[in-house]
Amino acid sequence: MSEIDRRIFLAGAGGVAGAATLAPAAARAREGGWTAGPDMPWPVQEIYAAQHAGDIYVAGGLMARPGEPLHIEDRVAILEPGTGRWRQGPRLPAPRHHPMLIAGDADLYVMGGYARSEAGEWTNTTTGWVLAEGAWKPIAPLPSPQAEAVGVGWGETLHLITGRTPAGEANGNWNDQADTDRHLIYRIGDDRWEVGRPCPMARNSAAAAALDGAIWVAGGRTVSGGGTGRLDRYTPSEDRWDTLAPIPASEATGQQVGGGLALAAVSGRLVAFGGEWFRPRSEGGGGGVFRETWIYTLADDAWTRGPDMRTPRHGLAGIGVEDTVYAIAGGAVVSGGRATATVETWTPSSFY
Repeated sequence: MSEIDRRIFLAGAGGVAGAATLAPAAARAREGGWTAGPDMPWPVQEIYAAQHAGDIYVAGGLMARPGEPLHIEDRVAILEPGTGRWRQGPRLPAPRHHPMLIAGDADLYVMGGYARSEAGEWTNTTTGWVLAEGAWKPIAPLPSPQAEAVGVGWGETLHLITGRTPAGEANGNWNDQADTDRHLIYRIGDDRWEVGRPCPMARNSAAAAALDGAIWVAGGRTVSGGGTGRLDRYTPSEDRWDTLAPIPASEATGQQVGGGLALAAVSGRLVAFGGEWFRPRSEGGGGGVFRETWIYTLADDAWTRGPDMRTPRHGLAGIGVEDTVYAIAGGAVVSGGRATATVETWTPSSFY
């Protein structure tokens, strides 16, 4: 099944989550803020970003072309924030889309994701690789396949949370997968995996960031319920999950901001942006891409509407470096029809 087909499959009941707590400034969007950055060397979507050795890394991803097999990337792009220059890094050992890229204290890792096999273009994998001595080398495989997850490095551990796993014996197409609440923890020094406390809600295509002694998992979607703005916080020191104010719905579309969004931690706040929504087939199908930016203030447990992205996208990579947010590549239309190389940056401190 093609990327476009599987996205249409997601167009079930896209319900809006319960009322969120908004800061007073959320009543209207503010103009400006995002500026054009250095475009990636190639267009791609369904990617993640991580900072390693001062640079921003993006690995794998996909591009869908009508009438052609799904193009799955093995290339790695590296951005030097100080100069705005991109270069190509060591290729992945095999092409992957939706692979999770996680930076540990010393090294960079790629976990899971989908590969092409005889069974299909959405074969969920257990592979893990570490970038060492200029090449990707295998580490202990995941206990079972996991893709469309979120990942965060935490000290000597890596956390892989939610996403999709095979629902049964079949593992080749997107419909073979099921949403999961699974939380895996990789012990770097021991090269082994263990199962952590599950996330409070199973979903896929969420986003995550580390901030203020916790791991934050925002948004995502389920096949049956559509997008969710849910915000869950995991505190490793207490092995505890808490659920906080959800991301508000989009005023422009009336849809819940959720699946395929990005999240960054900068200036002591969380910044969520992008994502996509789907219209049910009974209503003609299709959908759209969100351009909204939302800022979460921890002390208030509240979201404030920030400036819209210049180019709305989903399946994009998001990361905060020092005081700047990067929105990297992603799909400019709902589903897999138009991957971009677009990069935009925003400095939230100028907004407050």
